[in-house]
Amino acid sequence: MKHEPQLPALLEPYRELSGCVVPRRSLLLASLLLFLCGCGSSSPKADDAANAPQVAVVKVIRSDIASQLEIASEFLPYQEIDVFAKVSGYIQKLNVDWGSHVRQGQVLAVLEIPELEQQLLQDDASVKRSEHDSDRARQDLTQAEAAYSVAHVTYERLADVQKTQPGLVAQEEIDQAQGKDQEGSAGVSAAREGVSAAEQALAAAKAALDKDKALFAYARITAPFDGVVTRIDAYTGALLPAGTSSNKGDLALCHLSDNTLLRLVIPVPERAVPDIRAGETVDVEVSGLQKNFKGQIVRISDQIDTTTRTMHTEVSVPNPKNELIPGMYASVKIPLHTIEKALTVPIQAVETHNNVDGTVVLVNSANHAERRRIKLGLESATDYEVTAGLAENDRVVFGERSQLTEGELVNPKLIEAPAPPEE
Repeated sequence: MKHEPQLPALLEPYRELSGCVVPRRSLLLASLLLFLCGCGSSSPKADDAANAPQVAVVKVIRSDIASQLEIASEFLPYQEIDVFAKVSGYIQKLNVDWGSHVRQGQVLAVLEIPELEQQLLQDDASVKRSEHDSDRARQDLTQAEAAYSVAHVTYERLADVQKTQPGLVAQEEIDQAQGKDQEGSAGVSAAREGVSAAEQALAAAKAALDKDKALFAYARITAPFDGVVTRIDAYTGALLPAGTSSNKGDLALCHLSDNTLLRLVIPVPERAVPDIRAGETVDVEVSGLQKNFKGQIVRISDQIDTTTRTMHTEVSVPNPKNELIPGMYASVKIPLHTIEKALTVPIQAVETHNNVDGTVVLVNSANHAERRRIKLGLESATDYEVTAGLAENDRVVFGERSQLTEGELVNPKLIEAPAPPEE
């Protein structure tokens, strides 16, 4: 009697199929074949997904977006002048040199003007003489008034006697008294005119003295404002002419520049003029220092230059530490327009065709690449506003897109778009 080999317990449930008994040896062979086939193959869809290229995608989101105008300009001093001498003289003492930082009222140089010193002595003597003449004129007035007072009283007494007792006083005596009265009155008037003339002469002498003192004060050349000496034009011993003429060839002492507050002159294009507001804060990037500063729009001309179609705009940039130097180039970023909760997509995800059209590669719900035309609105430093063609949370390919074909299966990897560099 033959004994059949014992089947594993795992195959026992498969011995009967639809009420028929299957030989154990055949069942074992079929099971082995199924097992081998299962180990050597996999799902076609799983193979496709594993071999699909991996791409970085970003989501279309809603965020605030702002456009800005970026224009390069050159720093200018807030104010700068050539310092001239008011009066001609030789430089006796020079207190500054190239790069000297000075305060308002600080003495830059002292001039030697000997002829003006002599003129001051003469003016002082004239004032003293005029004061003496004025005193004498007042004394003469006092004497004249006293003489007139006596003559006038005498005449009035004689006149009263003549009225009350006619014939008592000779008419000749009365006439003489009247003449002396009139003579005294004229003397008082003349003395008063003499006092007035003396006082006017004294005033003129004092005015001449004050004038020459004021001129002599200009022998000390002072700084009209806080600043830095950017150039020296004359040194000790040099003759500085009086800088009172319009001759450009006059020799200046130095060039003084106010660098504590610098200005940038911006030619704003006509299209951006409606968005420019005085008092607005702007970002100023100085590539030479690799630093950013804050500036403020302080002046606008409110008129467009018909030649360049631009508007003169000035931006002031505080420079308390003197980090900035006039002549440096800076890039001014002026915010123009802001849209809140706009549909935005990173610039790196868009292939632009013009100012209003672009193309993106959309990854649909089945992870297939799909090229799509979109309408663009506002542009910022990092994003575009999407006005048509995309919806919120759509996934678009970020970065290189040229290797992808329409309908290609991709393996998307969601990333966040890089943030703009901090100011």
